[in-house]
Amino acid sequence: MSNIEIIAEGLEFPEGPVAMPDGSVILVEIKRQTLTRVWNGKSEVIAKVGGGPNGAALGPDGAMYITNNGGFAWHDMGGLTIPGHAAPDYETGRIERVDLSTGKVERVYESAGAFRLSGPNDLVFDKSGGFWFTDLGKGYARSRDRGGIYYAKPDGSLIKEVAYGFVGLNGVGLSPDEKVVYAAETETGKLWAFDITGESEVAPGMLGSQGRCVAVQPMHVFFDSLAVQANGDVCVATILNGGITTITPAGVSTHTAFPDPLVTNICFGGKDQRDAYVTLSGTGKLAKMRWPEPGLQLNFASY
Repeated sequence: MSNIEIIAEGLEFPEGPVAMPDGSVILVEIKRQTLTRVWNGKSEVIAKVGGGPNGAALGPDGAMYITNNGGFAWHDMGGLTIPGHAAPDYETGRIERVDLSTGKVERVYESAGAFRLSGPNDLVFDKSGGFWFTDLGKGYARSRDRGGIYYAKPDGSLIKEVAYGFVGLNGVGLSPDEKVVYAAETETGKLWAFDITGESEVAPGMLGSQGRCVAVQPMHVFFDSLAVQANGDVCVATILNGGITTITPAGVSTHTAFPDPLVTNICFGGKDQRDAYVTLSGTGKLAKMRWPEPGLQLNFASY
């Protein structure tokens, strides 16, 4: 871990990092309820979003799209910031659009058909300009909403529940050929793959289920958000053993440790896409390190 550089501290549960071409990183602070730009140890609030801004991605129109979980209750455990059940003022999850030049926040979706969104978590745009996103569900003292994977268009014209019933789908990413959408399931520590058969369509799984399990870890861990490498391997932020679990499409896992038990996200940047930015959310930091493999260039990024 000697090559890890801490580039921002004092953040309030950072997530959803997006590497920008000017060297800054735009991320969400879930507890602070903001979209924030950080660089050179400084930070500035782009927008006060409210609720629980959780994931972020640049859209085809240059705006930042946010998966908003609606808000968590927060706890301190041994000096670490820990998200809990639904916030006391929780109303609904939603998808939001933020104009980076003005900070204006617009709500794009809060339901899919007859069902409201519980806790949208992360999103990724495909080449056509639509996006896949996950819904983690929502936890309460004695029950929880389940989650799923969804497809939507940023102009508000289409949202579809693609698969539902998972124990909290979290990170989401596309394979380099965009034939597979990956999603990490938090509480089981599983990486799921959904074979894309058309716009907003995936192939059925075994025994009527949807998706296929690529990997599950041999120890108790929680899977958080993810990013895909240019070679197709999937880098999943991992909680409890604190690091990035890199999983091949064949299901072989390796682990890179980071100094925080709540490692929640990774993104890639730089001209060669080998600058890895990792959110250390328990301690409120953003870390940077040179990654052994380049990340997959995201659609609509400015590099």
